[in-house]
Amino acid sequence: QVQLVESGGGLVQAGGSLRLSCAASGRTFSSSAMAWFRQAPGKEREIVAGMSRSDINTYYSDSVKGRFTISRDNAKNTVYLQMNSLKPEDTAVYYCAVVPRRVGVPLLPVLYEHWGQGTQVTVSS
Repeated sequence: QVQLVESGGGLVQAGGSLRLSCAASGRTFSSSAMAWFRQAPGKEREIVAGMSRSDINTYYSDSVKGRFTISRDNAKNTVYLQMNSLKPEDTAVYYCAVVPRRVGVPLLPVLYEHWGQGTQVTVSS
């Protein structure tokens, strides 16, 4: 069973930076597609960034492209989301998600098998 634990959320002023971490247990980490999603109050969960199992492909939503960077350290079973130039509209609960043995970067939440508990990111204006 894969377990994911996020950390690094918090309160930051607009223009600031945060780095989220997601530590994974289990042996399928290196062969899994990984992604970060977010969900703001009253809105659907949306993908922010993702990385394929081979690290060949990455995906960023248009709203974060150029500001956020996804990366992972297979030796530490950890995926990161570096968030720079944060905006108030980035405020949401951020979740990491994993799906083993999937090709590419799935964009829909329903395609992911394992989820973390979420970490709150609040950006003040």
